[in-house]
Amino acid sequence: MNFLVVKPLFLRYNCFVRLDLYLKTSRLVKRRAVARAMCDEGRVLVNGQEARPAKEVKPGDTITLAFSTRSVEIEVLGIPVTSKKGSAEELYRVTTDKRTENEDNAWRKNRSSQ
Repeated sequence: MNFLVVKPLFLRYNCFVRLDLYLKTSRLVKRRAVARAMCDEGRVLVNGQEARPAKEVKPGDTITLAFSTRSVEIEVLGIPVTSKKGSAEELYRVTTDKRTENEDNAWRKNRSSQ
């Protein structure tokens, strides 16, 4: 006799996901290793606090990413079930997108003014 084991609905899907995996599947960062490196350097904030790559992200959280030329703040709308291209834009909403002066350009301007 075969038995079919069915998990309760709340155990089938996680209501959270790791930060580095979320950044990769939402296509905000190209590779998971890059997401880990950004977290280790302190360039990723979750709800205003520095976050490790294993931080659990859930809908409603605010993530701030500091790239070299811009800073992006997003609101998490959903958790990825699969990593399909079409569903990546539905996972977050950009709240602010600020352009910052590139560090190289700032260094060159300082060198030329001296």
